[in-house]
Amino acid sequence: MAKTGAGQCELCERRAALTAHHLIPRKLHRRKHFRKNYAKSELQATVLICRQCHSGLHKFYDEMHLGKHLNCIDKLRADPLIKKHINWVARQRVGWQ
Repeated sequence: MAKTGAGQCELCERRAALTAHHLIPRKLHRRKHFRKNYAKSELQATVLICRQCHSGLHKFYDEMHLGKHLNCIDKLRADPLIKKHINWVARQRVGWQ
């Protein structure tokens, strides 16, 4: 995960250092299901999120669940567990690294 500089997190909306999160994890790109059902541009789609939001996504769900069920920003925002985490993160102080 490459750092992309400072900006507004697409999940918690805090201004922080951002990382790129692949909506369909790169680990899954070579699997038949994903190659067959998604265009190359969909496989490469990313969102820019802060480290705390990014860590939360991977803490709560494995790559397969993220790739199959939470593969767009609207689905991420609507998920109850992630929504709760985002609300918590939004109240945290940003620590620049």
